[in-house]
Amino acid sequence: MRLPLPTDLLGDSFAGGGGASLGIEMALGRSPDFAINHDDEALLMHARNHPLTVHLKENIWKVDPHVVTADKPVFMLWASPDCRHHSKAKGGKPVSRSVRGLADVILLWAQEVKPRVILLENVEEFRDWGPLDADGMPCKARKGLEFARWVRGLEARGYMVEFKELRACDYGTPTIRKRLFVVARRDMKPILWPAPTHGTATGLQPYRTAAEIIDWSIRAPSIFM
Repeated sequence: MRLPLPTDLLGDSFAGGGGASLGIEMALGRSPDFAINHDDEALLMHARNHPLTVHLKENIWKVDPHVVTADKPVFMLWASPDCRHHSKAKGGKPVSRSVRGLADVILLWAQEVKPRVILLENVEEFRDWGPLDADGMPCKARKGLEFARWVRGLEARGYMVEFKELRACDYGTPTIRKRLFVVARRDMKPILWPAPTHGTATGLQPYRTAAEIIDWSIRAPSIFM
């Protein structure tokens, strides 16, 4: 059953190539009304995929939520802040405090324009977000303190917050990587998590593979070229 098409605004606050916005379109029947990113190439790709969306090339901290929305009601705000300085793939290199703190801009939007639903996706290590030590490395003794503060900030602004680690392969996409999803609602409606559609259990569709969905008839150069 398709949900009623929301008339209030939809936003993608860390717009990439447009994959998340495509999911929004598939679920809600239309692309986001606005998308924000500081990177020209990311917005160019997003615009190709979502030509009806208003694209704003700007530092997310310099965007005035009231100006972007013209103070119209916001139904949903999607956020996928830069994950590199939370991810274990970063290795043993120092991390950036400012990049790790990008999620705090969501508290600003929650305070100023009060989206009914806020969705965040990030690497699973985002849940371990905490202070850095003198060497610019995450302090293990205070792991998760900043994440807990951030959740409390949403709750203090009237949101019910839940979070869960999910794998896209359990829903028909061929990748086994885990991602942390945070759902925050202030409309008093319940937060419902989807049941897996793919897997090895009885009644589920089999996992898909990358080889299965690639169209090998399309000629393309090697990435090394």
